[in-house]
Amino acid sequence: MDKEQRLEAFEKMLSAIEENYAGIVSKMDALKAQGREKSATYRQLMGNKLMYKDMLSLYELYGLKEKVQKA
Repeated sequence: MDKEQRLEAFEKMLSAIEENYAGIVSKMDALKAQGREKSATYRQLMGNKLMYKDMLSLYELYGLKEKVQKA
């Protein structure tokens, strides 16, 4: 695999992680609105959210992704 292919694969992976993270947050918000924060589904989503957040934090740590400024 050459450098260009690696870069393309990295960009695809980063995009997938960001999309999955956003989808999980959306699902969690919907469950929270229904008062289902103690459900097994919500807890599983929370675990996945933390995993993806950790991965995104590593990308930021190594300068591969810009830090998101919180308002």
